[in-house]
Amino acid sequence: MSRQHTYQTVVTWTGNKGSGTSGYRDFGREHDLSADGPPTIAGTSDPAFRGDPARWNPEQLLVGSLAQCHMLWYLHKCAMAGVVVTAYEDRSTGTMAETADGGHFTEVVLRPKVTVASPEMTEAALALHADAHKSCFIAASVNFPVRHEPEVSAAG
Repeated sequence: MSRQHTYQTVVTWTGNKGSGTSGYRDFGREHDLSADGPPTIAGTSDPAFRGDPARWNPEQLLVGSLAQCHMLWYLHKCAMAGVVVTAYEDRSTGTMAETADGGHFTEVVLRPKVTVASPEMTEAALALHADAHKSCFIAASVNFPVRHEPEVSAAG
């Protein structure tokens, strides 16, 4: 059974300082990302490209999307396998290389720290990261490696 899902967003540039894009330094990179339902995300470019460090940039959002997708699949896989997760935090890192004509991501490393209910669950909890990676829609859609460096411990 094949199903198709469509996702719609709206990006609205808010960085016109009065003269539009009359010069590279004459406009702001600020924009709003919105969709029906969730709150608007205040976006910009990376500070290295004249962006506002107080706003989200597309590169951060990509790394965050990979981490979210992995976590959601991982929690699903754990629930189906009887592994009780009581805490999950991922401090992920994405690396991008600049090139003469733009740039590209070279890798993203996910570093989930997972707590499970009992020591007997730690081995299965560790192994389920590979299954979650195989199921993640976002990871399957990118053309760079997404690596995992998980840590699993038991509560108490």
